[in-house]
Amino acid sequence: MEEIEVKFLNIDPVLMEKKLIELGAGKIFEKLYRRRVFDYPDYRFDKSGAWLRLRDEGEEITLTFKQRLGMGKGENGNDTSTEETSIRVNDFDATANLLLKLGFVEKHYVENKRIRYMLDDVEFDIDIYPQLEPFIEIEAPSWEKIDEAIKLLNLNPKDKKIFPATQIYAQKGIIVDDYKEITFEKMVKK
Repeated sequence: MEEIEVKFLNIDPVLMEKKLIELGAGKIFEKLYRRRVFDYPDYRFDKSGAWLRLRDEGEEITLTFKQRLGMGKGENGNDTSTEETSIRVNDFDATANLLLKLGFVEKHYVENKRIRYMLDDVEFDIDIYPQLEPFIEIEAPSWEKIDEAIKLLNLNPKDKKIFPATQIYAQKGIIVDDYKEITFEKMVKK
């Protein structure tokens, strides 16, 4: 299934929350996400712009295959889109162990804080990752709804980013795959 989302980098989270509240968006949650990313030992997912992500979202744990489509071929070097297939699992550590027993290797572990607001059927996620400036991710059921949300927030459409957080790290000279662990307390190199 196509994931329809964009990111806007270097936002002020306090001002963004204020804007969202003024628009009538409701705060859904604020929590810490934990994710472990896996690949085959030959990194075949990585070679095709894909990854297998196990994410603990607090009340929900998901296992998701994601693949970047049109990597860097869209406007302003963006991807054209992302494909996502996801299932719920019930145990973060047991699922990670199962993946390792099946022959996958863990590429890295990363944390982020997420504050989610909803306005109708549009998600607004304020994301805070270690070593990155906060950014907002807007996800909607259609590209038209994304465009409407961008206008509502008075964001410049030319500033939208369609790529994963690993690309934001790369823009700062941090190659996520060089790290075993990226948390708010520490960054552990491989």
